[in-house]
Amino acid sequence: MGSKSAASTDSLLDELQAALAHGTVARRVETLRRVADLFIEGAVDYSDQQIELFDDVFQCLIEQIEISAKALLANRLAPIDVAPPQTVRTLALDEAIEVAGPVLSRSERLDDETLIEAAHNKSQAHLLAISNRRALSGAVTEVLVLRGNDEVVQNTVNNPGAEFNERGFTRLVSRAEGDDNLTTCIGLRPDLPRHVYLKLLAKASATVRQRLEAANPKLAGDVPGAVREATRRARSAPSGLTQQTEIAHALVKSLYEDGRLDEQQVVQFAEDGKFDEANAAIAALANVPVSTAENMMIESRAEGVMILCKVSGMSWSTVRAIINMREELSGGTPTDIASCKATYERLRPSTAQQVLRFHRMQQNADAPAA
Repeated sequence: MGSKSAASTDSLLDELQAALAHGTVARRVETLRRVADLFIEGAVDYSDQQIELFDDVFQCLIEQIEISAKALLANRLAPIDVAPPQTVRTLALDEAIEVAGPVLSRSERLDDETLIEAAHNKSQAHLLAISNRRALSGAVTEVLVLRGNDEVVQNTVNNPGAEFNERGFTRLVSRAEGDDNLTTCIGLRPDLPRHVYLKLLAKASATVRQRLEAANPKLAGDVPGAVREATRRARSAPSGLTQQTEIAHALVKSLYEDGRLDEQQVVQFAEDGKFDEANAAIAALANVPVSTAENMMIESRAEGVMILCKVSGMSWSTVRAIINMREELSGGTPTDIASCKATYERLRPSTAQQVLRFHRMQQNADAPAA
C-alpha cells in the first residue's frame, strides 16, 4: 500500500480499536463503512495476508450491527472476487435473506461446502438466491432439488449454468410428475442423459409433448413413441441422440470391432456409472439393437437386465453390478438382490432367448412404417 493508504490504515486501526472497546452501534457501523471503503479501494492490490487482516476486522465489526448495515456490506462485497472469505461465509449463512442473498447469488468466494450448508439449513429464500448463481455444481443442485420449493426447482432447471449429476436428474424427473412446466424445462436441457430423457417422456402429458416438439423439432421423432408406452420408449430416431450418447455408442462399437469388448468391460462401465456405454456393450454382446437393450434396461424391474445378461452368458456378479448401477442412477426402491440371484440362476439360456425374441417382435411391430 502507498503512504496515503498506510496513513489511512493507521488512523482507521486506532478508530477500530476505540469502536470495538467502547463504541456505540452507530460508531461500529461507521467504522465498518470506512473499512469497507478502504478494502474496496485497493482490493486488487492486497496480498493474501492483508485480505486476512481485513477478514478479521470485518468479522469483529459485524457481530453487533443491525441487519441493514450487514446487508449493505454484503452488497458491496458480493461482486469482489477477492472478498475476505470468512466474512463472505458469515454473511452467506446469516438468517436474514437481505444479508445472505447478495453473496449467495453472486459471490465467487463461496465454495460448494458453504453453499450446500446454506441449502440444507436455510430458508427457501436462501435457496432461491443460490439458484440464481452464474454456475452451480451437481452437488449443489442436488440439494436444491431435494429441499427447494417449486420456484427454487424451476429456477434451478432454467439456469443454464446449473449442472446436474445423475441422482439430481432422477430426482427432477420424480419431482416433475404432474408439473407440465417443469417437465418441459427439464426435457429441453441439452445435458439431460438419454435414459433419463426417455423416462421423463414416458410420464409426459400431451401438452408437454406438444411443447417439446415445437421447441425442438430435432427431437420430435422421439416424443410420440416414447410417451405411447413406458416399456417401448426406446424407439426414437437417431437424430434424438445426444452427442454424449453418440460418443458412448461409437466407443463401444470400436471396442467390439477390435475384439476388446468383453464381460469385464461391461462391469467396468457399470461400476463407473456409465449407462450409455454399459447399455451399448450389453446390446453388442447379446446381438440385439441398442434400442432393444435400452428398452429392457430402463424397465422398473430387473428382469430385462437378467434376460440380456443370460443371453450373453454373463455371470451373476456382472448382473449385480448392472443392477447396482441402475439403482445408483435412479435412486429408486432397492432391488431384492437375493431374489434376483435365485431367478438368474434358475433362468435357462433358451428361455432368455425366447423372451428376447418376443421383445424384438414387439419392437418391430411398433416401429413406424418407412
